[in-house]
This record gives sequence, C-alpha cells and structure tokens, in this order.
Amino acid sequence: MSGQETTASDVAAAQARLGADLVVPASITAALSGWARQLAEDAATPLRDSLAQTEGDLAALRQSNEQAQVALADRDASIERLTVELRHARDIASNALVGKAKDQLAIEGKDAQIAELRRQLERQLTSSAGESDARLAAEMELVGAVTARDNLAAEVAELRAQLDAARAARSA
Repeated sequence: MSGQETTASDVAAAQARLGADLVVPASITAALSGWARQLAEDAATPLRDSLAQTEGDLAALRQSNEQAQVALADRDASIERLTVELRHARDIASNALVGKAKDQLAIEGKDAQIAELRRQLERQLTSSAGESDARLAAEMELVGAVTARDNLAAEVAELRAQLDAARAARSA
C-alpha cells in the first residue's frame, strides 16, 4: 500500500490468510491490486504536497530564524558597543566633575592665600605706617632740637658780642 508493486508471493500470502477455500482469480487480484495502488497514490498525493509545502515553510522559517539570529547578534553587538560608549561617557563626565571640583578647591585655596596675603600686607602697612610716624616724630624732634640749638647758638653769639662790646666799653 506504500506504492510498491504487489508480487505473486504477496497474493499467495493473502490467499493463505483468507483461507484455502476462497480462490480469487489473478485478473481480479491484479485489478484490485492496481485499484488499491491507485487509491493509495491518490490519497498520498495531497499528503506529499502538504509535506512538500510544510518542508518549504520549515525551510523559510529556518531562514527567517537565521536572519533573526543575525539581527539579534547585531543588536547585541550594538548594545554592547553602546554600553561601552556609555561607560566611557560616564568616566569622562566623572573625571570632568572631579577636575572641576579640584579646580574649585584650588581657586578657593588661592582665594584663601590671597586673603592671607592681604591681611599680611595690611599688617605690614600698619606696622610701616607706625614706624614711619615714629620716624617722622623723631625727625621733627630732631629738627626742633637743631632749631633750638641754632637759636641758642645765635643767642650765645649775640650775648658774647654784647659781652665783648660791654668789656670794650669798660676798658675804654
């Protein structure tokens, strides 16, 4: 029934099963065999066509699956690449923030240094101004002392001139 030809031994075996009393003529057996073969072929044709269609569909599905696997691999590679790029961008942003924080700390440190230098300069200016005032006062005292000395010297010279004039007027 699978499409193979029926042989005489097959017919004999079939007859033995049916019994020895029943003898089917060979022409009927051949006709029945041909009819059965044709019936099997007719019944198998749609199944073969369906099987061929199913195999075609299966091949198309396999090809589609392969394409999907390739697309999935490409997407996985893209995701991995984007993940690496994202990590790199995060590292750059973190480094930038750390750098900015360091710069800010450096600026604040410089501002503190500048403020300290201003305080030191103001103390030195105050100290210098005090010393300058003290020097000016000393110089003023010195100028006053020199002027007083010069005035005393002039008075002494005038008094000597008067004394000398008075002695000369007495001696004469």
